[in-house]
Amino acid sequence: MKILITGGAGFIGSAYARMCVDDRAEITVLDKLTYAGDRRNLDEVRHTFVHGDICDGALLDEVVPGHDLVVNFAAESHVDRSIDGAAEFVRTNVLGTQALLDACLRAGTRKVVQVSTDEVYGSVDIGSWTEDAPLQPRSPYAAAKAGGDLIARAYAITHGLDVSITRCGNNYGPRQYPEKLIPLFVTNLLKNQKVPLYGDGGNVRDWVHVSDHCAGIRLVAEKGEAGEVYHIAGTAELTNAELTGRLLEACGKDWDMVEYVTDRKGHDRRYSLDDSKLRALGYRPEVAFDQGLKDTVRWYAEHGSRWSD
Repeated sequence: MKILITGGAGFIGSAYARMCVDDRAEITVLDKLTYAGDRRNLDEVRHTFVHGDICDGALLDEVVPGHDLVVNFAAESHVDRSIDGAAEFVRTNVLGTQALLDACLRAGTRKVVQVSTDEVYGSVDIGSWTEDAPLQPRSPYAAAKAGGDLIARAYAITHGLDVSITRCGNNYGPRQYPEKLIPLFVTNLLKNQKVPLYGDGGNVRDWVHVSDHCAGIRLVAEKGEAGEVYHIAGTAELTNAELTGRLLEACGKDWDMVEYVTDRKGHDRRYSLDDSKLRALGYRPEVAFDQGLKDTVRWYAEHGSRWSD
């Protein structure tokens, strides 16, 4: 099988590429190599690399044909950056998705998976979202991802493109760029620097190890139906304060290393996904959170040159 992975030099895309190598797939990676893309993430992956932008239709027409599966990880994904400036998020997450899907139509691609996020739903006080929950994004990032998802669904219905959508909780694991909570806090603590905890620390997130997330995507690529959404949930639902406590313990630090900072604008209080639809296809997360977190902290401790340069 020939697989095109857009955004494949990033944290999640490269983890999926490593999984595809294990499946003996022929891999092409298309990546713009923005600040969060790193070709070192692909050192273990035999692949063809294309440096480019998913908004570039002419380039896509050269790259997409001949691939059996296209998985779209290419995205601007950091909420704080989207608050500071939304334009690039709309360009990549909405227009880039549309350009990629157009190229897949022209190429007759057999299967496409659009990788998305639980943040498109907004915030949920109790219970868990099912896939038919209304989209109520509260940040420019989440709104842009919701736009890309709606484009993907429309292409499935209007054009008959076999595109499925996945939505997951917060990812963690080795090689994540140190701007998201876990790698930021770990790298700060390893440098003996304080960590910034938003608001009262009571915001709740569902944590999924990147390898479990990628296994869910692989399952959707194999069994997912066109136009359908599939949730990929994790193994731990924690407040940010609870997670901070575990990171402090893992790094041998005390709470005096925590600096409470003003909460960010529109900060969603809680995310939670019902993943029973994907579990019916055979999905089961395998990485226990405590072990996954321990392994992640160890990776950053052992690879200082990867995040300190």
